[in-house]
Amino acid sequence: MENQKQDWIPKTELGMKVQNKEITNIDEILNKGKVILEAEIVDELLDLETELLLIGQSKGKFGGGQRRVFRQTQKKTKEGNKPRFTTLAVVGDRNGHIGMGYGKSKETVLAREKAIRKAKLNVFVIKRGSGSWESQSPEPHSIPFEVEGKCGSAIIRLKPAPKGTGLCVEKECAKVLELAGIKDVWSKTFGQTKNKINLINALIDAMKQLVKTRTQPKHVELLHITQGSIKENIEVIEEPKTKVKVKKEEVIIEKLKTDVKKETKNKSESESKTVKKVDKEDKK
Repeated sequence: MENQKQDWIPKTELGMKVQNKEITNIDEILNKGKVILEAEIVDELLDLETELLLIGQSKGKFGGGQRRVFRQTQKKTKEGNKPRFTTLAVVGDRNGHIGMGYGKSKETVLAREKAIRKAKLNVFVIKRGSGSWESQSPEPHSIPFEVEGKCGSAIIRLKPAPKGTGLCVEKECAKVLELAGIKDVWSKTFGQTKNKINLINALIDAMKQLVKTRTQPKHVELLHITQGSIKENIEVIEEPKTKVKVKKEEVIIEKLKTDVKKETKNKSESESKTVKKVDKEDKK
């Protein structure tokens, strides 16, 4: 990896800024919605771990082969069978950043490299927190609120769990959540979940919903929400002072008093004007 970083010649303006140390945090890029076109940018800014998910199955008796990383498909032609291999790679830093990539090629090595490269280009930020009512730990070990994702017929629902629960999800989905930095979560799935690719895409969709949903400042503090590796920025707004509740009768009485005061003032002013007029006439 170090040799690759030394030999890297950036081709985009964003890559040049990263190489010149003008940008040192990937959240500056992701929060502004900029598109990453070079995988080396992510390698430079994050310490990533890669994981290939078990989406395929080897041949076995009665279809009971062992799970494997590559999913093989064949195309029937006059020349013979043309096999193709697909892989699904996940990249994460265990600190609020995750990415997924899908690679397809005639050879296994090329498919794996494509998947890892695409996963680095598709890195995004997630929100973490402690949204379970059973525990209020300040550490963002779970998700702050319930989210749901869908892909095809596969639907997955993630719920915040108390500390120490663990990842109560399907094994391949647990790998994704672990790389994202989530330690405790409950889940519920619907539909045809045997299709692992659709299930994992539904999980990624649910994780993106964490960032899309808006949260109020008071909830950010209560749920200990962190976006990526930095605590979410919140504007402190002073709440207005609580007003004492007054009965309707008291309010009506106060209004009547104010009306009476206004009437007395008007009468006194009118009387003073008439007195002045009389004095002037007498003088004449």
